[in-house]
Amino acid sequence: MASSPISATGGAAVPPERPELDRGLPSAGRWLFLATLVGGAIYAGFSVMTDTAQVGEQLGAGVLVFLALALLIALGFEFVNGFHDTANAVATVIYTNSMPAPVAVVWSGLFNLLGVLLSSGAVAYSVVTLLPVELILNVGSNAGFAMIFALLLAAILWNLATWYVGLPNSSSHALIGSILGVGFANQLLSAGTGGTSGVEWGQAQKVLTGLLIAPVVGFVGAMVLLFVMKAILRNPKLYERPAANEPPPTGIRAVLIFTCTAVSFAHGGNDGQKGMGLIMLILIGCAPTAYALDRTLSARDTAAIVVQANAAADSFNGRAGTASVTPGAAREVLASALKTKSASDPVVYAALGTVARDIGARLAQHGSLADVPAAETAKLRTDMYLTLDASKLALKSDKDHAIFNDADRKAVEGYQKGLEKSTRFIPNWVKIAVAISLGLGTMVGWKRIVVTVGEKIGKTHMTYGMGASAEMMGATTILLAEVFAMPVSTTHILSSGVAGATVASGAGLQASTIRNMALAWVLTLPAVMALAGGLYWLFLSIARAAGTA
Repeated sequence: MASSPISATGGAAVPPERPELDRGLPSAGRWLFLATLVGGAIYAGFSVMTDTAQVGEQLGAGVLVFLALALLIALGFEFVNGFHDTANAVATVIYTNSMPAPVAVVWSGLFNLLGVLLSSGAVAYSVVTLLPVELILNVGSNAGFAMIFALLLAAILWNLATWYVGLPNSSSHALIGSILGVGFANQLLSAGTGGTSGVEWGQAQKVLTGLLIAPVVGFVGAMVLLFVMKAILRNPKLYERPAANEPPPTGIRAVLIFTCTAVSFAHGGNDGQKGMGLIMLILIGCAPTAYALDRTLSARDTAAIVVQANAAADSFNGRAGTASVTPGAAREVLASALKTKSASDPVVYAALGTVARDIGARLAQHGSLADVPAAETAKLRTDMYLTLDASKLALKSDKDHAIFNDADRKAVEGYQKGLEKSTRFIPNWVKIAVAISLGLGTMVGWKRIVVTVGEKIGKTHMTYGMGASAEMMGATTILLAEVFAMPVSTTHILSSGVAGATVASGAGLQASTIRNMALAWVLTLPAVMALAGGLYWLFLSIARAAGTA
C-alpha cells in the first residue's frame, strides 16, 4: 500500500492501492532483451558498412570510431526517451489492474517499436529544420559535430535528472530546448561571419506553439471527454475505485488496453522520428556519399525531378525580370536571402532559377541519384537545400500572390517535393535501430514516472474512466500531430490528461505534484538551452585548441 498523500488543504487523501511494480522480466526475458540490444547494434554497424561499400566510400578508423560514438549517443537518447516518456502510457493500465506491470511495459515497448517502423519520417525533418542552416549544410565540420554531441547530451542529462526525481517531463521539450540553445550559441560565436547561423524562428514558432498548447489540450480534452462519457455511459463501474488486485470487467479492460496500445504506437511514431533526423545528420557528416542523397530513387523518379527543376526555373526566371546571376554568385545570393529571411528581390528569383536549372542539368547528365559521383554529392545536396529553403521563403514572402500565380506556385511546390524526396529520407535500418532503442528503453526504468502518474497527480485512485479518457485524448492528439508533421510532447498531453480527468471525476489534485510538473515545464527550455549552449561552446573550443578546427 502506498503512503497516504496529503492534500493542499491539509486533509489526507484516499491512498491509491499500489499494484505490484517490483517484478522484473523473467530470466529468459532478460537474455532476450540483451540479445536484441546487441543484435540491433551489430545490425546498425553492418548496415553502415554495407551502404558505404556500395558507393565505394572508404571510412577511416578515426571516422568509424567517431561515427560509432555519435550513433551510440543518438540511440541512447531514444533509449532514455523510451523509459522516460512511455511510462505515462502504461501507468493507466497498471493502476486499473488491466495488465500486470511486466506485461504492460513489454506490450508498450512492442507497439512503440511498431510505431517507429510505420512512421512517415515527416516529423524527423520538422525538428532538424530548427537547426541553423549553415550547420545543417556543413554538418561534417567540427561545428556540426559539436552541435550534434551538445544537443543530444544536454537532452539526455535533463531527461535523466527529471526521471531521477520522478517528474514526467517531456523528452521532446528537452530536445527542442537543446536545439534552440545550440542555435543561440552558434549565433553568438558566429557574429559577424555572415552565415545563416541563428535559430530558424519560423519553424521554432510552429514547434513551440505545439509544446505550449499540449498541456492545455491534454487537460481540457480529457476533462471534457470524461464528462461526455459520464453522460453517455452510465455503467457505475467506470467511475468507481477499482477493487484491489482485481482486473476490470472484460469490456472495460479491452478499452483500457486499446488506449494504452494506441498511445504507445503514437508515441513511437512521433517521438522516434526526432532521433531519426539527428542520426541522418550524423550519417551525412561522416559518410556523405552514402547518405547525403537518396540513392535508392529510380531513374524515373530522377527524371521527374529534372522536369520539376526546369519548370520551377522557368517560373523563377519569369519573375526575375531583367535580373541575371551566374551559378557561383547565385549560391551566395541564396545564402544571404536565408540569413536575412528576405526572398522577394528579383535577384533572388534569378538566383533560384539559375541554381534550379543547374540542378536539373546535373541530374539529367547522371541519369539517377545513384550515379552522382562522390565528388559532386556534397555540393549537389547543398544546392538542393539552398533552393528548397529559399523557394519556400519566396512563396511565403508573396502572401498576396502578387508575384507568383497559381501555375507558378504549382510548379515550385512540385519542385520542392522532388527536393525533399531526394534529401529528406530515412533508410529502413535507421528506423529499425531507433525502434529497437525506443522499444527496449520502454522496458526499463519506468517505475519512477509510473508512480508519479498513478499516485501523485490525483488525491484518489485512478478509475477506469479517468484512465481511458486521458489516453484516448493523448493517442488522438499525437496521431493527428504526426499527420501535420508537428513534434508534440507525449508526456505533457498524458500527464495533463490525467489531471483533467481527475478534475472531471470530482477528485482533487495534489498541489505539490502539479506545482513541480509546472516548474519542470517552465524550467526545461532555459535550463536545457543553457546546458546545450555551454556544451556546444566547450566542444568547439576543445576542437579548436586541438588544432582541428
